[in-house]
Amino acid sequence: MTSPNRSPAISSFAGAVRTARQVLLVDASAAQRRLIGTRLRKAGYRVSEAESVAQALALCDAAEPDFVLSDWNVADMSGLDLCRAFRARDRSGYGYFLLLTDTADEGDIARGLEAGADDFLRKPVSGQELLARLSAGERILRVEDELRASNAQLRQTLDKLRETQAAIDRDLREARKLQQGLVRERAGRFNQIQLSLLLRPAGHIGGDLVGFFPITGDRVGLYALDVSGHGVTAALLTAQLSVHLSGASDQNVALRAAQSGSDAVPPAALAHFFNNMMLEEVNTETYFTMIYAELNHVTGQVRMVQAGHPHPMLQKADGQVLRIGRGGMPVGVFETPIFDEIEFRMEPGDRLLIASDGITEAANAAGRLLGEDGLEAIMRTNAFLGGHAFLESMAWSVSEYGRGERPDDMSAVLVEYLRPADPVGLTPR
Repeated sequence: MTSPNRSPAISSFAGAVRTARQVLLVDASAAQRRLIGTRLRKAGYRVSEAESVAQALALCDAAEPDFVLSDWNVADMSGLDLCRAFRARDRSGYGYFLLLTDTADEGDIARGLEAGADDFLRKPVSGQELLARLSAGERILRVEDELRASNAQLRQTLDKLRETQAAIDRDLREARKLQQGLVRERAGRFNQIQLSLLLRPAGHIGGDLVGFFPITGDRVGLYALDVSGHGVTAALLTAQLSVHLSGASDQNVALRAAQSGSDAVPPAALAHFFNNMMLEEVNTETYFTMIYAELNHVTGQVRMVQAGHPHPMLQKADGQVLRIGRGGMPVGVFETPIFDEIEFRMEPGDRLLIASDGITEAANAAGRLLGEDGLEAIMRTNAFLGGHAFLESMAWSVSEYGRGERPDDMSAVLVEYLRPADPVGLTPR
């Protein structure tokens, strides 16, 4: 009866896996090779024999043996030399090397291990011990086979993942084109008011949105949105919001009232509309910040709501920079938020910059944020630039400050009240 804690019997093990194993037997003695080879063949191994190291290496090149059983002393070189040469060869899998020794000298064993031997057998070789040592080696080879199979499967899985990732990247590149298409116009001119837009997602797609649309003959609406988070979720909500702020009057929430003969929806009312939409229709934890403003391009009067977005910067003609607004609550968080409206007037020579937190929260190597002070410094430094030239220079400065890293989307709206002598910026292609 076989004990449950005992290793599998040699005979049954040989009948299962060992039939596929190849043993190279290296010994100068033909009688010794015949004796050991007979025992191995009876145990189910395939056996090849060599009387010299040169012959053994030739057999290793012809067909990789699973086991090498070599005498310490071979005709042309030692078993240690064979072991070193065997380890130096390129193989598809691991080969188990056993050395036959006349003594159990610790120094010989140490040299054998350094040469790459796995195990030792003392002569005269006991048939039972021989098969037991090979059985131990078989377990190692089996583990190695399983690891190789697992690695092959892992490589196949990684190849599939790369293919999937490549497909996702292609889709995201197309999605980026579609999202960039949401901003149909990157510049606009209304009397002496010039508008310029910047939109730079941190990844393929992002959650920022900027734009403008005419309301009446003397007014234009402009907006800047920043959806929380990144990636597909933020981009999908951005796309939905863009529909409500598109130039099409039948879809634009701010223009619906104007089409019925009433005035356009006030900025604070528009923020409340989006807040209700987020809480009642959008089943997600996402929220967004917003600046929406009505600008009278005849008088320069601005009526604005700030809903959690960074403070707009108003740079006066004399270079003074004012921070507009008190912050406000984000959209889609509170059931009864307070959205305050702000009114001010722009004069010829003034410009208004509405920037997302991807700009003000850019961090340097020390982790220090650019902040509104840093943005104000950029505005002063680039006071001689206008339009897209200013926005590109600002974007470059922010990138340099953040060491080229851009963890968040970057967007901005630049409103310039041109004086008659001011140059008009070119619209980018």
